[in-house]
Amino acid sequence: MDKTPYTELKVWQKSMDMVEEVYRVTLKIPDCERFGLIPQIRRAAVSVPSNIAEGYARISTKEYINFLAIARGSNAEITTQLLICKRLGYLSDSDIATVMLLLEEIGKMISAIINKLGTKKL
Repeated sequence: MDKTPYTELKVWQKSMDMVEEVYRVTLKIPDCERFGLIPQIRRAAVSVPSNIAEGYARISTKEYINFLAIARGSNAEITTQLLICKRLGYLSDSDIATVMLLLEEIGKMISAIINKLGTKKL
């Protein structure tokens, strides 16, 4: 692994942008979900950059890949939860458009890093 701090990774920066957008979007969800979907979506969002950072700080490439896989899973979780909010009528397509684009881009970036690292000897 290189010596670049994880804060300089584009995928970490994009995931931080995604967290901000998730917090903005979840303000539109009805108050009846303050103990349900809202904290669940926010925890999953915070998990993405957190796992990217934690994995990057680990000693081995194998550990890094594991944490990236967790971040990718959280990314998919957010997508699913936002689509649930849309189906329930809590959010519209326009409400979630920006965050959905970020989630798609982040997912592709994480997968590319995993694929690149996976081709190296562990």
